[in-house]
Amino acid sequence: MIYYQTGSVSQELSAADLQRGLNEALDKLGKRSKVLAIPPDYTRLPSRAGELTEMAWQYYREALTDVLPALGTHSPMTAPQIAHMFGTMPSSLIREHDWRNDVVTVGEVPAAYVHEVSKGVVSFPWPAQVNKLLLEGNFDLILSIGQVVPHEVVGMANYNKNIFVGTGGVEGINKSHFIGAAYGMEKMMGHADTPVRRVFNYASDHFTAHLPIVYVQTVVGLDKSDGKIKTRGLFIGDDKEVFDLAAKLALKVNFEMLEKPLKKVVVYLDPTEFKSTWLGNKSVYRTRMALADEGELIILAPALVEFGEDKEIDRLIRKYGYFGTPATLAACEAHEELRNNLSAAAHLIHGSSEGRFSITYCPGEEAKNLTRSEIESVGFRYASLSEMMKSYDPSKLKDGFNVLPNGEEIFYISNPALGLWACRERFNY
Repeated sequence: MIYYQTGSVSQELSAADLQRGLNEALDKLGKRSKVLAIPPDYTRLPSRAGELTEMAWQYYREALTDVLPALGTHSPMTAPQIAHMFGTMPSSLIREHDWRNDVVTVGEVPAAYVHEVSKGVVSFPWPAQVNKLLLEGNFDLILSIGQVVPHEVVGMANYNKNIFVGTGGVEGINKSHFIGAAYGMEKMMGHADTPVRRVFNYASDHFTAHLPIVYVQTVVGLDKSDGKIKTRGLFIGDDKEVFDLAAKLALKVNFEMLEKPLKKVVVYLDPTEFKSTWLGNKSVYRTRMALADEGELIILAPALVEFGEDKEIDRLIRKYGYFGTPATLAACEAHEELRNNLSAAAHLIHGSSEGRFSITYCPGEEAKNLTRSEIESVGFRYASLSEMMKSYDPSKLKDGFNVLPNGEEIFYISNPALGLWACRERFNY
């Protein structure tokens, strides 16, 4: 059921607009006595989910008893991040998700179904896992809050991904990531109906339908006319229809079709959001269908300090590197530790250009940042951030095509998490 919907490519929703829409939906739901909110973490700051969570707390007050950021495999939020993202909401409401220890398995999607939807690429059963708080908290409302945007693992982010990955467990996250990687992310990105989404939908229909989950979905994009991030839609409901509506708008807002492949792309990673290649490789995922063969991707990463946000995943990235699908699959076959961490294996596949274009990371040069030897050891090129900034200064670039004083043409992206770029010949309709 849809409780509220509004959105278009030209609409701009203010905080007051979001508050009105959310309150209208919550009014329709009626009185609730114990509410759980599941927003994304700080890595999804532009989603407006932090504000919406604060607004939900203002609406319910003491009835909103718990806030469980959908960390997935990400690092826990810091106190400053919590204060910045959730405003006046008490930090005492925050519950930290531990994907290794805090989960329960609510059911298993049959191997035959996974085989069918993945077109035979994968044939294992998939465990639907969620944080135990969802089941044990006796909530009469669970608000899953987040942004629908093109995504490398599932096609379009959010909806029940926020539940099964954001609050999911080791096996469920590992296997869902691997299904997408094995099937091929270039066949999924920008699509609402994908093998991974069908697996999640099966789990929603069969294992969590009894939970009182209502989805609060935003559509947010960059307005290239003024370089500002704007909220274009708000969709609130309790089933797949609300996701489909948001996904249709997100494809219009967040996807840019290019007429020809790009020879050089420069991406900036905001230091408040990106400190790992686990997140920073959105620069690779979201541009790979736009880059020309033998093209160049330059990633300006001033806050890059690690590969994986999870210590074990960081270790595996350092050991096996981003060397392409054949090398990663061979490593999985030969090494049990990688077979047991399939989300890491999937990430290694996603983060490789498969030798088609070069990837140059430019981390900051302080002692805490990743070094040249570390960057090069995992298969990337390295360049000095300070030197690259002389040629590609984000303060002087606009999103999209830029012609530099020396005549060089580049394509600049200020935040890879907000979009998907593809040339017409490579996008799978």
